[in-house]
This record gives sequence, C-alpha cells and structure tokens, in this order.
Amino acid sequence: MRDVCIVGGGVAGLAASIFTARAGLNTLVVDGGESILARNASLENYPGFPDGIDARRYLQLTRDQAKNAGATFELGTVTSIEPVDSAIPSESKEIGEPGVETDIDQGFVLETDGGDPLEARRVIAASWSDSDYLLPLDVGRLQRGNKHFVSVDEGGRTAVDGVYAAGRIADEPHQAIIAAGHGAKVGFAVIHDADVNYYQDWVVPEGYFTGRGREVPPACEEIDDEERRRRDERARETMVEALSEPLEERPTMHPSVERGRE
Repeated sequence: MRDVCIVGGGVAGLAASIFTARAGLNTLVVDGGESILARNASLENYPGFPDGIDARRYLQLTRDQAKNAGATFELGTVTSIEPVDSAIPSESKEIGEPGVETDIDQGFVLETDGGDPLEARRVIAASWSDSDYLLPLDVGRLQRGNKHFVSVDEGGRTAVDGVYAAGRIADEPHQAIIAAGHGAKVGFAVIHDADVNYYQDWVVPEGYFTGRGREVPPACEEIDDEERRRRDERARETMVEALSEPLEERPTMHPSVERGRE
C-alpha cells in the first residue's frame, strides 16, 4: 500500500507530489494523459519566467522534478475510490451507494480503467474536471453549472478522513501559479496528517543551523559552497538542455472548437 496516491498529473497534483515525495512518503501519481494547461499557448504569468514559457515545456519540467523527488507515475484513469474494508465488486454495487462502516486508517482502494486496483493510505484528488470517481465516498461535491467542485478546508481536506482535493477541483482559481501553490499546501497538509517528522523543505548554507548550536531540523539540509556550486551547475545544465530546442507539439484546442471543425 502506498502512502499517497494523487489522481491527476496537472499542476496541482505535480506540486503536491513533489512535497510528499521529498518528505519520504511513497507517492504515486495516476496521470489521465493530459493536463488542461496543455491548452495554453504560452504561460506568461508564472513567476520566474520573464518572457513566459511553453506550457507543455513547463509541465515536462515539473513532472521531471516530481520524478527526481521520488514520485512514481502511472498512466490511466481512476474510476472509483472506496475504503479498503468496504470495497464491493462493481457489478454488485451502484455508484454512490454508501459502503459499510469501516476504519479509514486502513486506506483506500482505487479502481482504474483496465489496470489493477491501487491501494493508498491517503488520496489527493487533483483531476479537473472529473470527480465522479469520488461519488462512493460522499466527500461533498458542489455543483455549479455542469461542473462539480469538492468542498475542502484550508488544507484541502474533504469530509472523508484521508481524502484531499487540490487545485481547480477544490474551487481554486483557474491559474497555474495558484494551482501549484494550492497543490503544495495540500501536500503539506498530507505530510502533517501522516505525522512525518518534518520541519521545512529547506536547503541552507553550511552553518545556518549548526553555527548557532542547533541540530539541522528534519527535512532540512546544510550544504557547503562546493556542493552549492555543483547543484547550481547541474540546475543550469538541465535548463539549458530543456530549452535548447522548441517543442514540436501544438497546444490542445478546446474540444468544442474541434467538434465545430468536423
């Protein structure tokens, strides 16, 4: 059983996975294939890119960062989620039908389209705009027009212990930087609830803590100047290589426009 399963490989899900994986939690991202950000022709309001960046390139870099942190990925679509104890074969249960009483701490089973069931102690829903797979859990969905959002607290926690929602599906504004920030915040909530020995995710100069007679806190790291320069060189090489050639792929057009062209 994994510690965390994140449904959705867009900005919010990737940001959450970076933090949970770096905290040492076994993190799996179930990626439905394409983030809605792939429809963006040029991402120009994300801090750190003065002249913008190809949105697909940004997604590639963020996915690579999550992998470097230790997150793993599986391509597929989650069709339903239930507590482990109340998992009932789909042919004998109607969607939305309440399950039996169970101990949420035992985790959840995630059914996928064609793949083997997955098990995780905690689940983060980060899949815009699909949330039907959450119906068996009764997390508290809010309908607005033809869209459904998930009701959450300030840490992205839903009405079901162990289930969280991040990004647009949690009714956050439709901006990449906000989705990333909310995903990180939800990741921290998961870390906190998992009772991981954790302080901050900091890499600091040698002596920052020990020079004051303090031990280096959990999830922090002190590095000397030589190591700092080595990491800086590696980071620059990664970006130079990633941005050396333009991507051939074009942005994904809105489905309604594509239908109109047929």
